[in-house]
Amino acid sequence: MFELDQYLDMFLDEAKDNLENLNQKLLDLENDPENKEIVNEIFRIAHTLKGMSSTMGFEKMANLTHKMENILDDVRGDKLNINTRIVDLLFEGLDFLEEFVKNVESDGSEGDVNVEELIENLKNINSEEEMQVQNVEVQEDKKENVVPKTDGIGQIIDNKESLEYINSVVKTAKDNNMKAYKVKVILDEKCMLKSARSYLVFKSIEEHGEIIYSNPSVDDIEDEKFDDSFSLITVNELDIDELKNAVLSVSEIEDVLIEDYIPEEDNQEEIVEQEEVIIEEEKEEKVATEKEEKTAEVKVEKKEAKKENSDTKQKKNRVGRTVRVDIDRLDNLMNLVSELIIVKTRLEDIDVKTKDHNMNEAIEYLERITTSLHDAVTKVRMVPIERVFNRFPRMVRDLSKDLKKEINLIMSGEETEVDRTVIDEIGEPLIHLLRNSIDHGIETPEKRISLGKPEYGEVKLLAYPDGNNVVIEVCDDGSGLNIDIIKKKAVERGVISEEKAKTMDDKDAKELIFAPGFSTANKISNVSGRGVGLDVVKTKIESLGGNVEIETERGKGSKFIIRLPLTLAIIQALLVMTKEEKYAIPLNNIKEITNINKTDIRLVEGKEIVLYRGETLPLISLANVLDVQGEEEDIEELVVVIVKKGEKDLGIVVNSLIGQQEIVIKSLGKYLSGLSFIAGATILGNGSVALIIDTNSLF
Repeated sequence: MFELDQYLDMFLDEAKDNLENLNQKLLDLENDPENKEIVNEIFRIAHTLKGMSSTMGFEKMANLTHKMENILDDVRGDKLNINTRIVDLLFEGLDFLEEFVKNVESDGSEGDVNVEELIENLKNINSEEEMQVQNVEVQEDKKENVVPKTDGIGQIIDNKESLEYINSVVKTAKDNNMKAYKVKVILDEKCMLKSARSYLVFKSIEEHGEIIYSNPSVDDIEDEKFDDSFSLITVNELDIDELKNAVLSVSEIEDVLIEDYIPEEDNQEEIVEQEEVIIEEEKEEKVATEKEEKTAEVKVEKKEAKKENSDTKQKKNRVGRTVRVDIDRLDNLMNLVSELIIVKTRLEDIDVKTKDHNMNEAIEYLERITTSLHDAVTKVRMVPIERVFNRFPRMVRDLSKDLKKEINLIMSGEETEVDRTVIDEIGEPLIHLLRNSIDHGIETPEKRISLGKPEYGEVKLLAYPDGNNVVIEVCDDGSGLNIDIIKKKAVERGVISEEKAKTMDDKDAKELIFAPGFSTANKISNVSGRGVGLDVVKTKIESLGGNVEIETERGKGSKFIIRLPLTLAIIQALLVMTKEEKYAIPLNNIKEITNINKTDIRLVEGKEIVLYRGETLPLISLANVLDVQGEEEDIEELVVVIVKKGEKDLGIVVNSLIGQQEIVIKSLGKYLSGLSFIAGATILGNGSVALIIDTNSLF
């Protein structure tokens, strides 16, 4: 028995890629509705999805993509014009398809999602368009005067638009040395699956060219709403005999009639006259005020900017040679490399006296190999952050419509690579930051105009490498953070006391927006108001070993800066001793190391601080924080490791320094997960375990 389960993973991978492409192409189409190449690309994606889902037995997906395909086919044949209604319905279809794929991934079925209303709306697009056409009397009169034209083998071209489109395509094809044919296919009267045979005929013809017209329509043929024959017009690279043989290679075909297609001249004066009438009517209907003209200019600029971004993005796209690898296999490979690094560290820790010259050379060679191997595996795990960024243009589009704001999203640095683990986790924080910028940051169009700003707000999403970190910035040109309102809301919600609000500086006040449950929204909406946004951002970023900073200027906008480590598996760390325990502090969190005299330490509100380089530096004892047991040493000069988190510094007092070492981060497992101040553990050269300090949690 034929089992489809073995192909399910392949189906899901391909479906996700196609849906991602579909999302991008629909956004491109909205910005450039006259571009037929984009329509053709969307049609091809819908056609592929239909075939895949039908093969796998997912009928709801197949039915929905079939209806989407019909609309796109009518657009390709100039029977429909792209408008907001069509784009919205196609986006709605995309949402349903993504939901279907999620359901298939979770339990292997499409679920009980109801798409009947959307399918009905897609079916009614043609009738809606016809109603609009009927309201224009001149167009209706012209339509009634069109005389159907019949070709030599009985094919009927049923309207002027189709004839004009066919002639245009045929002319272009002939300029490219292609041939145009009229084809009539007669099926065997005993044929049981007429639509399946027709599909195979279409496929055999399209392997060498393109079908530009069919009678009856593709929709009717697929639904078997025809007798035993159908007619086509195709532009093809084959000659008549070759084309006939290709069609006859399909079984249950009784006969094939093929003739050259000669474009028939149409009354061009009549078409020009009709276009002039329509243009005049449009001119009469449009009475634009100065404000509307200004708005139109802004929108054109925005559209051109988006189109330019889209063109640039398309130029950057390049075909790479790739192979799909299960992430578990990569994790396993990384674990093996980690073990190799641990062995290397153990060899390095062997007493120097026991080493001879050959052993030194062997260890140095092993170190070079493991370093190269680690770099190679790390690069394999790295993926472009574009995988995350691609989902945001659609989100911004929908959000700007909901909030009735004009938003121009600018993205750059999509090629910046980060660890696969980061890719899986960073999406949610960025969604919250973008929603925050659009909802709270960007003003309404009316307010922006009154402030002398452009009507449309600008949100930037940038990514770039910075040493061993990746930096992601979310910027907007909105109103910026209002520190007074933030303090007021924080007091109202019990986040801080009124006394503390009065003494708090702006730098600390900005951090209040990351407090759990904090929100400056006056009412709860679908977008914001529940206070579950930016605290999620901070928690998630810090769990990934990163941090988030804020820069803001009142009336000019805000910038959220996220810094993340390049990889989460193997890092450089400083090993320190606290009493009799060894701990590792990630090197990228360390600002500097210094010695501080005990006599310089002061107590302020029960907390130790020291004046260091003209700035107040808070101090904590690592032994006290982690409750490390052991004898206290009476030392006058303390070893202090100064770590940073955004713009804040903190001094960690330790007993002594061991040195810098490349360490492998190991999870503590589910039983020890959630321990305060601990990010994980590492195995040292002598086989002992050292805990890794989560410096962000110490602030």
